[in-house]
Amino acid sequence: MGGAAPQLSTDYLNRHSEALMLLEMVPIDREIVGDLKAWRAVGYHEHFATSPLRCADEAMAAYRGLGQREAQSFDALCAAMDRLIYTATALLDEMPAEEDPGLIVDIASLSLRRLIARANAFINANGRGEAAYIDPNAVQADVDAVMAS
Repeated sequence: MGGAAPQLSTDYLNRHSEALMLLEMVPIDREIVGDLKAWRAVGYHEHFATSPLRCADEAMAAYRGLGQREAQSFDALCAAMDRLIYTATALLDEMPAEEDPGLIVDIASLSLRRLIARANAFINANGRGEAAYIDPNAVQADVDAVMAS
């Protein structure tokens, strides 16, 4: 009798949630843009390869066990979250101090929150079912919305 299949882990999304929290604090303290500029994207496997979590090996095994389409879909979603964070950060960094960052923060936060929710659904479904098929056009639309603000 075999053991349960390895499970993906939502711990990876904490990186993106941290960036979201920082982003939402920018209207209160513009110096937080410096913290956002220091934020770095890390891939799922890389995150767990250096993680002290007990579930790290299982999370990496689950990722390796994904089908090619599912892995590409998840990787595209993660890359979109990273681009969104970098784009919003660059826009906020270039914004004159006297301008209100609220619109950029609102649009970027809403979009990032939706992307994190999609990634969370994918991870909780362990890369199976409808959650595994992420529409790259919808993801790109979220990034484009931030750039258009």
